[in-house]
Amino acid sequence: MGAMDAAHVVDEATGQASATISGETGRKKRKRKRDEVETAETLSRSIANSGEPAPLKKPKKWKNKQRVLVFCARGITYRCRHLVNDLKILMPHSRTDSKLDRKDKLPVINEICEMKNCTKCMFFEMRKKKDIYMWVSNVPDGPSAKFLVENVHTMNELKLTGNCLKGSRPLLSFDPSFGGSPQLELLRELFTQVFSTPYHHPKSKPFVDHTLHFSVLDDRIWFRNYQIVDGGGGLTEIGECYLQSNGSNMKNL
Repeated sequence: MGAMDAAHVVDEATGQASATISGETGRKKRKRKRDEVETAETLSRSIANSGEPAPLKKPKKWKNKQRVLVFCARGITYRCRHLVNDLKILMPHSRTDSKLDRKDKLPVINEICEMKNCTKCMFFEMRKKKDIYMWVSNVPDGPSAKFLVENVHTMNELKLTGNCLKGSRPLLSFDPSFGGSPQLELLRELFTQVFSTPYHHPKSKPFVDHTLHFSVLDDRIWFRNYQIVDGGGGLTEIGECYLQSNGSNMKNL
């Protein structure tokens, strides 16, 4: 009985000690919270009494969050692959994905764009290892346009004089013929949204040293890339260059 009574006394003492420690910890936490609240109130009163305006959050400069998904289907040739890579270099706001399987249908592209958080899409595919087709689309509601790409000349192939900064924002130049029909006006707006780099994009440079020119000739659209020469204001072609036809073929993915 004596041993049991001693154990009981020890347990009671231990319980009282632990209860005392937990009570002291709770009081310290409540006191710390009161001190923090009083400090915040004192700071707000001092700012109000001094007449100084409260600090404002710095507004974000990058507001246009549109992104372009640039990728291709399986079975393309090296020339089409180089064309896709050059377009990715020209558009710092672009994203890429693995090649699309031939068995997949076009509506799958909408799901890929949603996963990549992209609102525009440029998709390339080949038929019979010969013809290159390019889809330019506004995801997911359209419109979308399908082009037959011809006369492709990549930047490495042209070897033209001139150079521009990688990631710089381009000037978009359109031929007056784009105002001649509703289809061309719609294509002009679609190209503007796809190729224009958003202002203050994180991957873009704060310089404008090249221009992308779109012209219409013989019912075909020419795409050319020019460098803006300092001083005289002239233009020097530096590539990419290609010809796209069937521009009036407007469809929805």
